[in-house]
Amino acid sequence: MEFYFAPMEGITGYIYRNAHHSFFPGIDKYFTPFLSPNQNRALSPKDKRDILPENNEGLPIVPQILTNKSEYFLRAARELKEGYGYGEVNLNLGCPSATVVSKGKGAGFLADLKALDMFFEEVFAEAEVKISVKTRIGMSSPEEFYPILEIFNRYPISEVVIHPRVQKDFYKNRPDWKSFAEAAEKSRNPICYNGDIFTLQDYREFRKEFPSADKIMLGRGLLENPAFVQEIKAWEKAGNPWPAGGARVDKEVLRAFHARLYAEYKETLSGDKNLLFKMKELWSYMVNLSDNQEKYWKKIKKATRLQDYNEIVESLLLSMD
Repeated sequence: MEFYFAPMEGITGYIYRNAHHSFFPGIDKYFTPFLSPNQNRALSPKDKRDILPENNEGLPIVPQILTNKSEYFLRAARELKEGYGYGEVNLNLGCPSATVVSKGKGAGFLADLKALDMFFEEVFAEAEVKISVKTRIGMSSPEEFYPILEIFNRYPISEVVIHPRVQKDFYKNRPDWKSFAEAAEKSRNPICYNGDIFTLQDYREFRKEFPSADKIMLGRGLLENPAFVQEIKAWEKAGNPWPAGGARVDKEVLRAFHARLYAEYKETLSGDKNLLFKMKELWSYMVNLSDNQEKYWKKIKKATRLQDYNEIVESLLLSMD
């Protein structure tokens, strides 16, 4: 099984990716938060910082592009290849945000299949890099997925990462495994699964349903438990015992991981308030590692000083078995 780290806007930038790779190795591809080219430029200064090779040394990176205009996509892909050496880019057809969808981008692009088909025709006529896609299965109904998959099948897409929800689901309801099974049967391009794999039990059920699947993208599950892939690999190496036991993550490794993130964000962010906001955002996921997550999350959310925040986090770490 190959494991990919999903792009999470505002969270999985190069600082987080480097720290994660150092303390929790085993990810086969990290996808960047989306880059948004426009008529004036292919990459913003912020985008460039995030994809600079020197900021991603030793990391397997795939830049993700959010646009519905082939000329913008091609310009960004060309700059990523010629200026930074990237051989693969990913098209975002999955973002469910209302502001993105209202512009016909992300999952919103799936509402206009004629335009999507023309986009791919123009892009594949000129692109000199591999192009993968991260997609939802439609806007409002799983039945929309079949014609979408037909379009994908017309082009040499290097990989189709499928999050089997429709746009209106956002992250609610269960992923539609029936649609993923259809893709596994009918896709002419390699596919990868993404969606609601948070625990070993989730992973076990997925593997039971799709034993031939060989790629999986994890997002929130990895943010909640940065050692999740290591846990999966250890479980598989042990012969898939059930019930599975053992700690999800070593607290000393987690302490070192947190300390590195804290120090590097402190260097790059302006002021204690921004640093607190960033660290709280991370703990909104990682607090699930604590047996007293509700108690500690309330305390972390209320912290207004770095000293208070640090004391709460140290208490949380000490409480872990």
